[in-house]
Amino acid sequence: MKKAVKIIGIGLAVVLVGIAGVLTFVKLGLPNVGEAPELKINPSAAQIERGRYLANHVNVCMDCHSSRDWSKFSGPPVAGTFGKGGDRFGPEMGFPGTFYARNITPAGIGEWTDGEIFRAISSGVKRDGSAIFPVMPHPAYGRMDQEDVKALVAYVRTLKPIQNTVPASEADFPMNFILNTIPQKPDFQKRPDTTNIVAYGKYLVNASACMDCHTKQEQGKPVEGMYMAGGRKFAMPGAVVTSANITPDAATGLGNWTKTAFIARFKSYDPASGYTPHSVKPGEKQSLMPWIMYAGMTEQDLGAMYEYLKTIKPVRNEVETFKAVALNQ
Repeated sequence: MKKAVKIIGIGLAVVLVGIAGVLTFVKLGLPNVGEAPELKINPSAAQIERGRYLANHVNVCMDCHSSRDWSKFSGPPVAGTFGKGGDRFGPEMGFPGTFYARNITPAGIGEWTDGEIFRAISSGVKRDGSAIFPVMPHPAYGRMDQEDVKALVAYVRTLKPIQNTVPASEADFPMNFILNTIPQKPDFQKRPDTTNIVAYGKYLVNASACMDCHTKQEQGKPVEGMYMAGGRKFAMPGAVVTSANITPDAATGLGNWTKTAFIARFKSYDPASGYTPHSVKPGEKQSLMPWIMYAGMTEQDLGAMYEYLKTIKPVRNEVETFKAVALNQ
């Protein structure tokens, strides 16, 4: 009996040592995406403009890396805060920890090399080698064209420096270990020609990371068979907002939408066309989607996204996109 207990004890010790070894490797040996590339960008005006367009209207980097005015519909970025960071994503919103968007103005990452910024965008690894939680969808950005990523770096360098110290992000257990396994080496894709409208639309949908919000998730992973079918919930003061079904299902998605209607929905929120965000109180209908930023996309790009979305598998999924709740819930 004593011998059996001893054998079991030794076996348990081996297992525990093995687990400790794996956790130590995950914590200290990962992420492993390689060194930041030796990269020095000498941008042209066209490259900076491309980066500005992407950062403000496609990738919408300025959505999270600026202050958003949630007293207005869709939380438009506050003028003078572009890139200052500080947007918070906490447990009350369903995140496994508390994460903050970094200050990406020259006051925040001015000492980073172009290669370090490039790696952070496309692989999700900071200058110090630590992992970035994918509320910034770096897995999607790693499938972009390298030239578009370089354009983002070029544009970020032009932002007005804003002094703003952002708190450190803290992942809960076990995400503090899992997080290190998420960054991957990029799988860069060439941006398709605009004449290949479906492929070009797919590229833009990926760059916009539509799937992150419009695909239901369980334990941080997309639910199989629910690609773009909506249903992901986000808590806000006085409400729960749920992402819409944007598959081509006729009853619950975009099946009956025309391209003209799809484009018009976005453009209706374009300040360049006279839209002014209306005031919204807690509990009144609100949207997390940065409509005002996406509204700045060209009609050609919006149309290409529509054409791609019409090709994906229709999924029947009725979604209530907004539900008011008591403020003490």
